Amino acid sequence: MAMLDSTIVNVALPRIGAELEASVAGLQWILDGYLLALASLILIAGSLGDRYGRRRVFVFGVVWFGAASLLCGLAPTTELLVAARVLQGIGGALLTPGSLAILHSAFAKADRGRAIGAWSGLAGVATAIGPLLGGVLVQAWSWRLAFLINLPFAVVCVWLARRHVPESRDESLTGHPDVLGSVVGALGLAGVTGALVEAPVRGADPLVITAAVVGVSGLTAFVLLQLRGREPLVPPSLFADRTFVLSNALTFLVYAALGGVMVLMVLQLQVSLHYPPTIAGLASVPITLLLLALSAKSGSLAQKFGPRAQLVGGPILIGVGMLMLRSVVPGAGYWTGVLPGLLVFGLGLAAVVAPVTATVLAAAPDRHAGIASGVNNAVARTGSLVAVAVLPAVAGLTGAQYADPTAMTRGWQTALLVCAVASVIGGLMALGVDNRVLETATEHHDPHSCPVDGPPART
Repeated sequence: MAMLDSTIVNVALPRIGAELEASVAGLQWILDGYLLALASLILIAGSLGDRYGRRRVFVFGVVWFGAASLLCGLAPTTELLVAARVLQGIGGALLTPGSLAILHSAFAKADRGRAIGAWSGLAGVATAIGPLLGGVLVQAWSWRLAFLINLPFAVVCVWLARRHVPESRDESLTGHPDVLGSVVGALGLAGVTGALVEAPVRGADPLVITAAVVGVSGLTAFVLLQLRGREPLVPPSLFADRTFVLSNALTFLVYAALGGVMVLMVLQLQVSLHYPPTIAGLASVPITLLLLALSAKSGSLAQKFGPRAQLVGGPILIGVGMLMLRSVVPGAGYWTGVLPGLLVFGLGLAAVVAPVTATVLAAAPDRHAGIASGVNNAVARTGSLVAVAVLPAVAGLTGAQYADPTAMTRGWQTALLVCAVASVIGGLMALGVDNRVLETATEHHDPHSCPVDGPPART
């Protein structure tokens, strides 16, 4: 649900803008309100799961997400829709890291590459299929269905989790989670995002300056709290590992590029090429099929040969695909103008998504599975958040210019160039990743126990 809703709304943006009379800034906040809450709270959500039970926090997040989706579907104004999207992002933060941490704790190390590959592939499918499902729902009735569709998903998800998912937690954790650090970090992200979204419209007015100061101060204070706190939300020791740092930097750049392109592509197809919503959503199905077919295999290959080649080559392929998509202009045909770039783009995603997730988790101690997952998800969502906030201004799209085919095409081509460069830089950074990080550790057997009778005894 969380991955689906990060993109399902994209295809509905023109209809939402028309019905609620929203500007570009309003549409940005509909996207960024969700991403902001998700990125800000996903770290503390991972910590809560480690402390109080990953399944418990996961199920609570699913219920919260479903209730917030109902509010989104009923929202009568842009402001109320943005508020409901913020609430939806809180639910997404609670359920997203828990799902991956549950897998990490439930599977033996030798099987995690394939399991995380399947998780990453299905998450990627949900992200890529969002525009298609959104287009079908928008044309069937209204953009409101793009939110209300989550209600039956939430019911099924809670039932499956309670019936089949084992509970797990980090028994070594004591005390309370770092609530202050989470609040300060959330304020920092909110301030920076607000300044980036509103600056192109308002200029350097007092509101924008105040938001920027609050944002920078909040993020600085968050880093200091993590370095000096007794029980930090994010253990600084995680960042002593070069592979953990480089993998998260790669995640930021690739997901920023992905988030920016997925938002602008459905607008370009509808505004400049005059695709109806369903066809605009259907255009990205090849990405979905490639992720579904190749992600689990990609995870297995990374486990077998090491992740470095895929972490370098995948983002470079993504960048090449983005440059090819610059030919998607008025008059371009789907088979010759749209599909080739999408295929290269999808192959790059399939190559990198599963290995980068597995690499981040493998570079962290097992007991920090929840927080490591939270860090990686926060980095990914922050990348998308920054892209949505910054790219329209970089591409010259402000006010209602997104509805003008000429301005939209010019902005689309500029944005693709920026995103391609970001993706390729991310791939080159992965040259420093330890290629042995996914190697299976040799199992240690207690000489005083018999594996035929049962597992080795624990002291």
